[in-house]
Amino acid sequence: MANINGKTEFLQALNTCKTEGKSTVELYNEISSLAMQYGLSQARAPAERNAYYLSMEFLIGRSFFNNLMELGVLDETRELLKEKGVDINVFEEIEDAALGNGGLGRLAACFLDSAAGLDLPLHGYGIRYKYGLFKQAIENGFQVELPDDWQRFGDPWSVRKPREKRKIVFADMVVTAVPYDMPVFGKRVNVLRLWQAEGSAEAQKISEYLYPADDTEEGKLLRLRQEYFFSAAAVGELLDKHVKLHGKSFDSFADYNAIQLNDTHPVLAIAELIRVLTTKYKVAFGKAEEIAKKTFAYTNHTVMPEALECWGASLVKKILPDIYDVLLRLQESQTAEFKRLGCSEEEAADMAIYANDRFSMANLAVYVGRTVNGVAKLHTDILKSSLFKTAYKYYPDKFQNKTNGITQRRWLMLCNRELSDLLDKTIGTAWREDITHLGELNTHVDAALNGFVKVKAEKKKQLFAYIKKHEGAEIPENFIVYSQVKRLHEYKRQLMTAFAILEIYKGLADGTVKDFHPSVFVFGAKSAPSYKRAKAIIKFINEIANKVNSDTRTNALLRVVFVKNYNVSYAEKIVAGTDVSLQVSTAGLEASGTGNMKFMMNGAVTCGTMDGANIEIVELAGKENNYIFGAEVDEIERLKQGDYNPSAILKADALHSYAVNTLIDGTFSDDGTGGFQGLYDALTVGASWHKPDHYFVLHDLKSYVNALLQINADSNNEKAFAAKQIKNIANSAHFSSDRTIKEYAVDVWQI
Repeated sequence: MANINGKTEFLQALNTCKTEGKSTVELYNEISSLAMQYGLSQARAPAERNAYYLSMEFLIGRSFFNNLMELGVLDETRELLKEKGVDINVFEEIEDAALGNGGLGRLAACFLDSAAGLDLPLHGYGIRYKYGLFKQAIENGFQVELPDDWQRFGDPWSVRKPREKRKIVFADMVVTAVPYDMPVFGKRVNVLRLWQAEGSAEAQKISEYLYPADDTEEGKLLRLRQEYFFSAAAVGELLDKHVKLHGKSFDSFADYNAIQLNDTHPVLAIAELIRVLTTKYKVAFGKAEEIAKKTFAYTNHTVMPEALECWGASLVKKILPDIYDVLLRLQESQTAEFKRLGCSEEEAADMAIYANDRFSMANLAVYVGRTVNGVAKLHTDILKSSLFKTAYKYYPDKFQNKTNGITQRRWLMLCNRELSDLLDKTIGTAWREDITHLGELNTHVDAALNGFVKVKAEKKKQLFAYIKKHEGAEIPENFIVYSQVKRLHEYKRQLMTAFAILEIYKGLADGTVKDFHPSVFVFGAKSAPSYKRAKAIIKFINEIANKVNSDTRTNALLRVVFVKNYNVSYAEKIVAGTDVSLQVSTAGLEASGTGNMKFMMNGAVTCGTMDGANIEIVELAGKENNYIFGAEVDEIERLKQGDYNPSAILKADALHSYAVNTLIDGTFSDDGTGGFQGLYDALTVGASWHKPDHYFVLHDLKSYVNALLQINADSNNEKAFAAKQIKNIANSAHFSSDRTIKEYAVDVWQI
């Protein structure tokens, strides 16, 4: 195959590509290979100082369309294929790379995209999972997990680099880490390097599944191996590169390398850097610790205790004895520092790396990290005032906020070409290069109204066709779309939306809800395989969908769809076709959210609580253009301390009682699993670890239903409602990951 060094050569090669008799997969691999050659020919010499993003997940989605767009050849490729009788959309059957689960991994992918688009040297390190999380099937309403072999169509966007493999040593095995490089195209070509574990059958398990079950010691050890595996491979490689370029003086290591830890999963990289410096290069421990403190930065993504990893000391000692020793020595250093600072015993215990025979990864990251950041203003405030309150008292200068963002290249230009074209006509094309120009739409709302209404109708039509193809569910074109698509967790309160739907359904059936604009509620979510209540909520939503969709009294006005195997490609369709973004987490628990930003940028109003980035969305786009309900953080705190009684709410409100009782009164069946009873009990009597209605579903339910009905009433005035949607688009530039990455580049990485 001829070398491809530019756009002209790529298009010429594509033009000579034979399509007859070739399968979709063969064509996909051939075109991808041509594009890879073209893209890699644009790579420049590496930067002197680089930042590295270590993350357990990179939810990159489907590479084909995004990479062709980034390379500036998507439209020409579409036309050339059309001339050959091939619709480019056939490549949508090639599935997403299953390398992530939710917001954490999608954020990492957006960050890499933005850095390349801004010509900033940011590279990723992670794991090349064979199967990813799982492919979700829905059988009789229940989630069923199937292996997600995303590589079965080939992987033309990765380059295996066997000569750059590394040995990762555990006490009981040696594993080979083989890198696969995925180029990230933009103004520069950065690299996402994913490590594949090779060697014995046990070794290969390390890169087999994302988030293997960790409810057994064997599962915990596998998780620990995964986290050390990719962290050690990254650190070892960066140290070797430094020695090759700058010799064995490590005083300058942090001058050339900034390492960002994406949540607690890669925090063992800190101990590994110190281990290698002290054992291989004989650097004094104190000096190695000092180098680490200049190199690492930490992003916290959650205040949920179960997501702040603590590793049992015996587990660490069992397979990583050298890391165990480093962690204990870091605890000694930390104790000495706390004495110098004058910390009380309680304060020292609160910040301890080692306590109660466990190592706290969050406390290690906060102690060593140059910076510690939350991912929305409220979240960062909670870190300072609650989760890391003591650390903030003694290290206030470490703490920063970096509100999350999304890449407008994928989440507007790629997924909503029609809206992008409308923006070009309305405000010009400067926004494509500099997203802040989107703000100019604020003075052109009226000019955009008619065009926007047509665009939204078209994107709904496309979404409904996609849903019909994949779910078999029919949705009439005149329906407005409420969407709640995200990981299934009780704090995200999909269950509250289910109850709200039941109350609206009852009102439609008995005539108490009038003048209702036809509406569909779209859910998409995966539950962790062992999370029983979350899986019961999926079954409950599907039971509701069956009842509502088949009721001829109401189904011309109300429908419910749970889309299976929700992923990036599904999200691209849903965010473009949605009118109302449901962001209804219990206030104080959603660190930021990024789905809320994608919906906003595509012209959906937010119906949500004052939580995460919803607060900033409302500040920027106006409370009058969104729908806020429910208890705020201070009220939630008061409810936790007081005598909150959900049973009294049920007793006093017949509609709430009706909706909640459908869990146990025979209206719906959980096929004898006990799942619905478990949900009912969690709301009314609590459980071993929490009081009744731990996430205040019943407290917020009435105001939620009222907000949904208000939205519905407002949507009857098509132009006025469209104006609210356009105002959201006009003020969404702040939520571009370009802005976030610029802030990291200046405030944290200095790249």
